[in-house]
Amino acid sequence: MHVEIWSDVVCPWCYIGKRRFETALRRFPHRDDVTVTYRSFELDPGAPPVRSEPPAAHLAAKYGISEAEARSLNDRVTAIAADEGLDYRLDRARSGNTFDAHRLLHLAAARGLQDAVVERFMAAYFSEGEPIGDHDALTRLATEAGLDADEVAAVLAGDAYADAVRADEAQARAFGISGVPFFVVDRTYGVSGAQPADVLLQVLERARSERAPLTVVEPTDAAACDDGSCAV
Repeated sequence: MHVEIWSDVVCPWCYIGKRRFETALRRFPHRDDVTVTYRSFELDPGAPPVRSEPPAAHLAAKYGISEAEARSLNDRVTAIAADEGLDYRLDRARSGNTFDAHRLLHLAAARGLQDAVVERFMAAYFSEGEPIGDHDALTRLATEAGLDADEVAAVLAGDAYADAVRADEAQARAFGISGVPFFVVDRTYGVSGAQPADVLLQVLERARSERAPLTVVEPTDAAACDDGSCAV
């Protein structure tokens, strides 16, 4: 089974959704047969590399609410994150453009390290106040997660994986995905939002149960090889 997760590394619900999916996957009897791929989605593609305004001020301006209301929203999501074992410090989050972070996640996928890099980026942003659009920070975080520093530098210095990011975003539009996280199972089932682990587990179980079994057609007198020998 293949699960694709469209997300952004600055999306608070995406980190919560990641934890809930991991809980569901641990409870799924066929978890060893599941491949997970994180797909790119930019919540704010026009953002500067590092945003200078305080998080609450930016949130208030974005949604047309007061800063007090913005802080209340952050407090609510922080409490929900805590229930999943996550320590959000949204008061010191340093948001910015995530395009380069997504390019590095494609490099990480090519090196078999995508989950580790996603985890490092999200923890750094939500808990440690790291500027997620800054190249120096991205380089340090990516190498801490296991990527080669020279490869990371080469990606950030050029446009490698830019087409892959755009392809993910184009596929999201084709699927009608307008918000994240969004889980797609075997390109058949879609789950929108950070649903509870029980819901995600049910989707995995349903997708598994409804996979079409192999239909074998065996005409008589068919030539074949088996057990290391061939009938001629």
